[in-house]
Amino acid sequence: MPLNAPAPFETARLRVRLVTCEDLPALLVVNGDAAVTQFLPYETWSTMADAEAWLQRVEKSQASGTALQFVIVDKATDQAIGTALIFRHDEGSARAELGYVLGRAHWGGGVMFEALTELINHAFGAMALRRLEAEVNPDNVVSLALLARLGFQREGQARERWVNKGKPIDVVTLGLLKRQWPVA
Repeated sequence: MPLNAPAPFETARLRVRLVTCEDLPALLVVNGDAAVTQFLPYETWSTMADAEAWLQRVEKSQASGTALQFVIVDKATDQAIGTALIFRHDEGSARAELGYVLGRAHWGGGVMFEALTELINHAFGAMALRRLEAEVNPDNVVSLALLARLGFQREGQARERWVNKGKPIDVVTLGLLKRQWPVA
């Protein structure tokens, strides 16, 4: 059974829904910033063709039932400011991986914590997941701190797991179990 997409949902400041082609111009701004993509295993976008190619990959993954790509929209501006991804869904184990990216203008304000808290509620609710995982570049201390705040526990470090901008890098593996949610 494929992942079940929840209906769009809102938090105090945000609207979270599945991504559409209308989001691409705003997401090009987010993913076109080298500081934003510094720790991510893909190249910084430079053109709308990069954004369109990304959306084609997203649509293919979603069609397979193993991924859901969400966009995080600032309710005040109605602009996409980031994304969150539930992917690599393993139905038999009821687990999936979590990924996310946020535009630099919104760093440090608790936006991603707000969005991910509600997304995790849906992951452990309507999506019927038992476990979420994340892989993070060990130099990305801000992301590691965010995941720890959400209750993810460090489970290990895989050597040279990703290739980032042509260079092999280690990743820290973290996990969160449904029975540990919500964070106290």
